[in-house]
Amino acid sequence: MIDKQHLINRFISYVTVDTESDPESNTTPSTSKQWDLANALVEELRAIGMQEVTIDENAYIMATLPSNIEEDVPVVGFVSHFDTTPDFTGANVNPQLIENYDGGDIILNEAENTILSPKDFDDLLQYKGQTLITTDGTTLLGADDKAGIAEIVSAMEYLIQHPELKHGKIRVGFTPDEEIGRGAHKFDVEKFGADWAYTMDGSQIGELEYENFNAAGAVVTVKGKIVHPGYAKGKMVNSMYIATDYINSLPRMETPEHTEDRQGFFHLYSIEGEVDSTKMQYIIRDHDKGHFEARKEMMIKLTDELNAQFEKEVVTIEIKDQYFNMREKIEPVMHIVDIAEEAMKEAGIKPLIKPIRGGTDGSQLSFMGLPCPNIFAGGHNFHGRYEYVPVESMLKAVEVIVNITQLVGKKK
Repeated sequence: MIDKQHLINRFISYVTVDTESDPESNTTPSTSKQWDLANALVEELRAIGMQEVTIDENAYIMATLPSNIEEDVPVVGFVSHFDTTPDFTGANVNPQLIENYDGGDIILNEAENTILSPKDFDDLLQYKGQTLITTDGTTLLGADDKAGIAEIVSAMEYLIQHPELKHGKIRVGFTPDEEIGRGAHKFDVEKFGADWAYTMDGSQIGELEYENFNAAGAVVTVKGKIVHPGYAKGKMVNSMYIATDYINSLPRMETPEHTEDRQGFFHLYSIEGEVDSTKMQYIIRDHDKGHFEARKEMMIKLTDELNAQFEKEVVTIEIKDQYFNMREKIEPVMHIVDIAEEAMKEAGIKPLIKPIRGGTDGSQLSFMGLPCPNIFAGGHNFHGRYEYVPVESMLKAVEVIVNITQLVGKKK
């Protein structure tokens, strides 16, 4: 397959460009610095020989590798995002290369005593003897999802350099703002023109996912009444106490830190409060559509109960659906999952088919008419200083992409 050092250099060239997205922005992309990598990717795609390379006014990139067979076979696509999360800084990323990892602690930053240890992250032990790319302990790495981009570009380059490998038409797409839930919002599915696609946006080697959470966001606002505390009896209404009642009335064990697999949750991720007003922001998640709707109803019912208790509106709630479980769109075309599974097995990889405890561009794209399962990109510990990616996992991801194109090319 491709040269290992070439893949490392490509990946590092991506992660050292700051592409952090901004949920408070109303533009697309949400930050102007995302254009830096987007424009560079356009030039790179052209340089390796891709055709029909386009970038629109919102920084959505598309390109084509034309078919080199006479048969009419499905058009397959591969999609990744180039933004990084605003949860942790992606500026001034300084990747570290750990050759022949020995299975012990990795000192990311000696001055700050930041250590990547298998005692805390036992997945590390899977990669003993391999080459790891880590952070320097002060930023995230950006393998989510620049590893996916590096793998797609590398696979396309390999196919271009090896015309003896027969394949149908292939489309690639790179998007901004996935990390703030907008990656697919302005994706032109009709223009992309694929029969189906795969997002290269999973984590550890072998992951193959076609289920994700149903997701909603909720903003709960509590109104209080502030008066001088010395004369407050019978007059003051402390919104923070009411907010506390609201928080404690939701199931305490149905939170992210107490759930796994297909278990849903309520997640309070932000709270701002004073006596006069408190604002809470929740995300609601569940794989099961019925349970998902029940969670939303529970929060609405709790709001109504508190208002009835105070005999006036002291609590308001606004709930907005964000995305839905793509399983219902993938199951009618399960052969696309079967192809990815076979491609992994051909690469000597044991497929890990499991639900995503999160979302992906693929979930929205599936509901927009582009069925889009998710495949591993290889990284671990996304969105923080302990993020790392084994280079060998990235090489295997490239091989899986190439294998998929071969399998689709044989499909009559």
